[in-house]
Amino acid sequence: MSKEEKGWANAAPAGLVGLAVACFCFFALLGGRVEHSCLPLLGCWLIGGALVQYTVAIVEYKEGAITGGNIFLVFAAFFMMVSGLEMIFKYLALAQGWPAIDSRIDGYAWMSLWICIWLMTPAYFKSPVLMTVLIVGIDIGVPIVSLHDLGLISNDYLGIASYAFLGAGICGLYISGATVLNAEYGKTVLPLPGPLFREKTIVVQSGPIKESLI
Repeated sequence: MSKEEKGWANAAPAGLVGLAVACFCFFALLGGRVEHSCLPLLGCWLIGGALVQYTVAIVEYKEGAITGGNIFLVFAAFFMMVSGLEMIFKYLALAQGWPAIDSRIDGYAWMSLWICIWLMTPAYFKSPVLMTVLIVGIDIGVPIVSLHDLGLISNDYLGIASYAFLGAGICGLYISGATVLNAEYGKTVLPLPGPLFREKTIVVQSGPIKESLI
């Protein structure tokens, strides 16, 4: 074992894979490519993703990454765990003939997440541009799901959300693979385009101040 203590490895790639799994599944569900009988299975996948993203959030917090830590924790709790449990519950309620559930409450919950993601999106403008594209995909999909659950828009709009989530999932997989390969080989194996906005360092040269007596 090395005497030099090493820091924690970057766990974000695992979190992005968990996000991609959810996005691909939502693409299939919202786009009508699978039947709603799949809900219990989808719920299991989302709960698994929640465990991954919760772990990633802890690592991100430990490394001082305020944006990544908070986003992954929110995604783990609400997008993954709550959604997964709800899907299993709703399926059982329908299968067992339980009293009807007013699921419009989900629309209000999704609305708060929608506002949260929109407010935090600019923080990702300093990340690789593909991460920004990923977040924009989520920015498109979440409002549509919220408005649909509130009963304000029809099922026709769910197709737009499905493709937005698919795009986000594809970006997540690419970023995940590129991050791992580039770090492992110590060089660019898969390129990651730079951020939209780069930080500029302004160097101010200071010298002795000369005072003139007039």
